Amino acid sequence: MRKPFARNLLVSGAIALAALATGTVAIAAGGEHPPHKHWHFQGPFGTFDRAAAQRGFQVYQEVCAACHSLSLMSYRNLTELGLTENQVKGLIKDISVSDLNDDGAPVDRPARPSDRFKKPFPNEAAAAAANNGKAPPDLSVIVKAREFGPDYIYGILTGYVPYDKLTPEQIKEFDVKKDDNFNKYFPGHKIAMAPPLSDDKVTFADGTKATLDQEASDVVEFLAWASEPHMEDRKRTGVRVILFLLALAGLMYAVKRTVWADKH
Repeated sequence: MRKPFARNLLVSGAIALAALATGTVAIAAGGEHPPHKHWHFQGPFGTFDRAAAQRGFQVYQEVCAACHSLSLMSYRNLTELGLTENQVKGLIKDISVSDLNDDGAPVDRPARPSDRFKKPFPNEAAAAAANNGKAPPDLSVIVKAREFGPDYIYGILTGYVPYDKLTPEQIKEFDVKKDDNFNKYFPGHKIAMAPPLSDDKVTFADGTKATLDQEASDVVEFLAWASEPHMEDRKRTGVRVILFLLALAGLMYAVKRTVWADKH
């Protein structure tokens, strides 16, 4: 009776090892694991660092918005990030959006807080034409959409390696040319996007020193918030539910003890 069980156990173990090996090979082929960072918003009690997210929005606005859309966000959502209504109106005062007038004719009008973030290109074909045939991805839920989430985005932003810093083996293995952008954490390593960030790429409004690491960390904080702006409410609700269930379990146990006390 034990032999079939042992045989099945060996087969299952072999399959598991094969799957693990396959996954390891896939990771190796795709690139290095992105570095793991401690993010303020992770964990059951994590919250967004509003100051970091506001700096991240500044990075997005001054650098990323030229190519990447944020189509699921409205300008008024920025008030949830800590900006005032007047600050939001000031940000959009020079932005015009396409709309229809009362006769149904297309017109351009000043942006309103209720409008979605304006896309940098009129359509995906235009975006691809302006970026070597590949349209830049929308960043609305990019942190939720990528494996390793914030670590992956941070890794991509900080993982560029200049051609003169590559080893001959890397150049040969990945067929890297001088005009290619080599990134340690991008699958295949060659990425169409040139390094978007560098030291002092922006001047932060709060005076924080704008290093590459700071800019990348802050924009990830902002994009994590944009991907799930109601995360903090969800976690608070979850904690309340757990506390309620614990209290209910204690009450039910007390009732059970009382009801069955005279049965023995």
